[in-house]
Amino acid sequence: MRVAVGKLTGVFGIRGEIKCRPSTLDTNAFAAGKTFSLGNAPNAREVRCTGARRHHERLLLAFEGIATPEEARTIVGLELYAEREEPALASDEYLDRDLVGLRLIDGGGRELARVVAVQHFPAQDCLVVDPGSALVPLVKAFIRRIDIAAGTILVDLPDGLI
Repeated sequence: MRVAVGKLTGVFGIRGEIKCRPSTLDTNAFAAGKTFSLGNAPNAREVRCTGARRHHERLLLAFEGIATPEEARTIVGLELYAEREEPALASDEYLDRDLVGLRLIDGGGRELARVVAVQHFPAQDCLVVDPGSALVPLVKAFIRRIDIAAGTILVDLPDGLI
């Protein structure tokens, strides 16, 4: 299964390097020798990474066969996809995409909301839930149990949080 790992956002310099905005996946996914798909279609063009480096806060990528700014411009705006590699996760760690779509339920089994996204902040990660795009801190004080198989997150939330 292929997953989006970044978006190509612009050309950098004169050697065909491309600025990349990584998705929430690990930025270590970008390394020389890795192959990516430009889009998720079955016939999407594949590109081989020949270099990945940081320049200030940017991730810069170089690809085989793309050596000029003009060639690089032809793929700017496209999403990069890679084969999903199952990372080793601790029992209390989850991938963002595994949490999106789960239902928040209270102790009585009543559905309170649905996870639509995960936001990462310096202090803690938060679940973005509908209705209203409320933020629920992903902390043990509020999250009692996450059951991916059942599609639920058991929560104990203070009144008015959602």
